[in-house]
Amino acid sequence: MSSTPLPVTSNFIRSIIDADLAGGKHRGIVTRFPPEPNGYLHVGHAKSICLNFGLAKDYHGKCNLRFDDTNPEKESEEYAQSIQDDVRWLGFQWDGEVRWASDYFEQLYQFAVELIQKGLAYVDDLTPEQMREYRGTLTHAGKNSPYRERSVAENLDLFTRMRAGEFADGSRVLRARIDMTSGNINMRDPAIYRIRRVHHIRTGDAWCIYPMYDYTHCISDALEGITHSLCTLEFEDHRPLYDWVLDNITIPCHPRQYEFSRLELHYTITSKRKLLQLVNEKRVSGWDDPRMPTIQGMRRRGYTPEGIREFAKRIGVSKSENTVDMAELESAIRDDLESKAPRVMAVINPLKVVVTNFVEGQTESREAGFHPQHAEFGARLVQLGKEIWIEADDFSENPPDGWQRLTIGGEVRLRYSFVLRCDEAIKDAAGKLIELRCSIDPDTLGKNPAGRKVKGVIHWLSCTHALQAEIRIYDRLFTVPEPDADKEFDFFNYLNPYSLSVAQGWVEACVRDAAPEARYQFERLGYFCADRRDHQAGGKLVFNRTVTLKDSWAKEQN
Repeated sequence: MSSTPLPVTSNFIRSIIDADLAGGKHRGIVTRFPPEPNGYLHVGHAKSICLNFGLAKDYHGKCNLRFDDTNPEKESEEYAQSIQDDVRWLGFQWDGEVRWASDYFEQLYQFAVELIQKGLAYVDDLTPEQMREYRGTLTHAGKNSPYRERSVAENLDLFTRMRAGEFADGSRVLRARIDMTSGNINMRDPAIYRIRRVHHIRTGDAWCIYPMYDYTHCISDALEGITHSLCTLEFEDHRPLYDWVLDNITIPCHPRQYEFSRLELHYTITSKRKLLQLVNEKRVSGWDDPRMPTIQGMRRRGYTPEGIREFAKRIGVSKSENTVDMAELESAIRDDLESKAPRVMAVINPLKVVVTNFVEGQTESREAGFHPQHAEFGARLVQLGKEIWIEADDFSENPPDGWQRLTIGGEVRLRYSFVLRCDEAIKDAAGKLIELRCSIDPDTLGKNPAGRKVKGVIHWLSCTHALQAEIRIYDRLFTVPEPDADKEFDFFNYLNPYSLSVAQGWVEACVRDAAPEARYQFERLGYFCADRRDHQAGGKLVFNRTVTLKDSWAKEQN
């Protein structure tokens, strides 16, 4: 990651931090990124990563990576490792070792004992159905559990026995004793511990009771000395509970929680449950399918960490709705790739052209640079041959008005080469076009033809020198901006049947040894990336389209 400081865009969180530092409330800042290891991270997490780690970097503070591993049924080492890989790939490094909520299980248990001793927590025997009934609704207050008035001694005894494994899963919970009539349902005696005999990825079978997220998160923040606990707006109603827990235990640090709007990206979904459904039902090839909004998927598609960080910067941080069109993300990626991707030629939908006046050893080839603004990228030889490939779309027998590509009797410039004239179209017995017969103007290598103007320029490849490659054209996964907006309608119905098409195309020989994840601009076609799974340098070549050269989606939909 570059050490050059980027221009900083102010937002309400930065204003809070500036005031806290100026007023002496904090001498430095400590943030954290606290994912659950129960799935792969997506673009919304990328925004949070850039915010938390970015603030720590800009203010010369620290950012912890802490896994909230309190729900062992859904957690795995695979997910935990992928999250660490994603954070590093985005260009960030956490402070010290990776932290885990399970590091604090004993302390969390002792704080729960303290709450019981203060009469602020009790063991409840209500069934889950009864608890929902007693909880009330948004318009009706809840009512106290019949077990709410148990003595401190009885609660301590029952909680100790819960830990010892004397009771069945789900038979008892430990609840905070707050206010069953509160207008905030989260404050109506929330459960803070439940019995669950599940093997944990780090603590094994040492525990059969696990703390709830709302209880665990605030204490973990306090134990780590977090100064600014940043989360998305759905946790705003949970903040009173965050503060209540810290106000009622003996702990010297009391972090403050601040909420910002979560990212919603058009033409995709960010629900972990629904993303898992896509994977499990094989609607995509996996978590890293390049159509997925996961960081792994974006990486495999060819998105750059710099482009994703720029996207996070552009969309900003606020409390207002943050629904962003896919074009915003694609624009940030496109802008980053424009200056760093070498340019080569490829043909995706090939049509053969026979150059009738090609003379072996006399018709020249030409050297071409990999980037017009970056001579340091070097150059390669673009070789002409007797037979070349062009894009089938670059020829029309009945061209529309304004056509500047190839037609019978018309001329175009071959990129980096001669002016080419189409003399004849060859068809098979069924009338299908199979080949063009063309001739070059040998006096036009590197210069314009005398007495006439040729407007069109097309890309091409020598059949002799080109390499075959699998070209995967990815498009948006869904056909509508908000595929899961209607909760009564199956979002699968909006899957785009054309979100992936695979072509057997051709590429320049200079990319033969391209490493997986190498990025290129295929001239006139878009930005492409060597697939990090299936591409083999020097062997099978597989390229994924990362993004088009310009935003054509809106135009195509009209």
